[in-house]
Amino acid sequence: MSSLVPIRFQAFDVEAMAQAEGRVAIVIPADRKMSPAARRANRLTKGAVARLVESDAFGKAKTGDVISLAWPVGMAAEALDVLVLPRRPEADEARKAGAVLAKLAAGREILVMAGNQARAEDLAMGIALRSYDFDAHKTKDSDAAGSVTISCNKPEEAEAQFAPMYAVADGVRMTRDLTNEPANVLTTSEFAARLDEMKSLGLEVEVLDEDKLAELGMRTLLCVGQGSDSPSKVVVMQWNGGDQDDAPLALVGKGVVFDTGGISLKPAGGMEDMTMDMGGAGVVAGTMRALAKRKAKANVVGLVGLVENMPSGNATRPGDVVKSMKGDTVEIINTDAEGRLVLCDVMWYAQERFAPVGMIDLATLTGAIIIGLGHENAGVFSNNDTFCDAFLRSAKAEDEGAWRMPLGTAYDKLLKSRIADMKNVGGRPAGSITAAQFLQRFVKEETPWIHLDIAGVASVASETSYAPKGATGWGVRALSRFVQDNFE
Repeated sequence: MSSLVPIRFQAFDVEAMAQAEGRVAIVIPADRKMSPAARRANRLTKGAVARLVESDAFGKAKTGDVISLAWPVGMAAEALDVLVLPRRPEADEARKAGAVLAKLAAGREILVMAGNQARAEDLAMGIALRSYDFDAHKTKDSDAAGSVTISCNKPEEAEAQFAPMYAVADGVRMTRDLTNEPANVLTTSEFAARLDEMKSLGLEVEVLDEDKLAELGMRTLLCVGQGSDSPSKVVVMQWNGGDQDDAPLALVGKGVVFDTGGISLKPAGGMEDMTMDMGGAGVVAGTMRALAKRKAKANVVGLVGLVENMPSGNATRPGDVVKSMKGDTVEIINTDAEGRLVLCDVMWYAQERFAPVGMIDLATLTGAIIIGLGHENAGVFSNNDTFCDAFLRSAKAEDEGAWRMPLGTAYDKLLKSRIADMKNVGGRPAGSITAAQFLQRFVKEETPWIHLDIAGVASVASETSYAPKGATGWGVRALSRFVQDNFE
């Protein structure tokens, strides 16, 4: 498991710059007015900062850019980083500038001379999110993780504002670690064990084994994992930070630790990426960690279905008919459309047991959503405009791309089965929509519900503003903000 970069806040002291090692960062707005830290840095470097500020390169710089002076004269630092940032930036501007700084630092120590710069805590959040590297399985010695010091006028106030952000960053880190892990390490049992460890944070955690799942009637979930030697499990995590009588918000995650497609076997090319098919469960886990660590004043329950989809003599076949926990029968047309079979049972169980005030499921569910939205936005489907709009506001506030997609009864005919209540796929047209239509059949009429198809955003081949290549942790920040804004 990786760890977060240590970040501390201290009283502003311009004299600390001269002897600081690693990298030193100062902030200069586009109007070129230098702060006390910038003026001190200019004196130490014998006018180099002033020459930079007066140059065409600075004039062409955009908000959030970082211009670096390597091995500055008069300083012990490896580099002096100049952040181009307004005196009062927007939250995402400050975070993205911090992320750029973290990328340049690459694990070295950073001293940020923030002074009276607004949103120092968001600057620190950007650094925390981007200072991530998954190297658990590299045998060479990794570079020591550097520390970050934010030197500002009101360190106690900034640190208090940053503390809940840091808790959310730790949830993002956990989600990334889980999503990046190879399947021979993150088995269903190992996944459940890591979630069980979060009891130490105050979460109530239960692990339901196959016997219990069979007793409950979770046959569609069990049919997905029956071809694997890894036992299927459902993990229930409860955070009870709100009033005792308040119904919880339910988060449900698809946790397919590896997806071969089953008997409907996937092509070999790219199958190694299917270690990320538990991304929905990873987001639920990271969100529950964030809520517990920041002591959210809300009741939230997270449920994840953990399975492995493998071909074998015992695997589910195309053409099989399976009865769900709800009691509806499903004709399995394609065993590679397995995520919805996991989710439908866990969603029904969540509603039966907890009667939640609302329910959000997350899954790397369809390739179709990537065709429609690429890697910029998750697909959002909902049966309730008010509930959905509130989530979209939270996602926007946290700069996590999300785009609402349609639902409609006209799509239901594509799921019609000749021999059962429904098929598990509706064909190529509107693939992400028919998947959502399938799930909606397992949502009670009185339950506000959102389905998030995160196949395009959970893990990406190129780096994002806040993450290197690989797992992004998308959704933890948006869901934590959604809980904060609507249930606390």
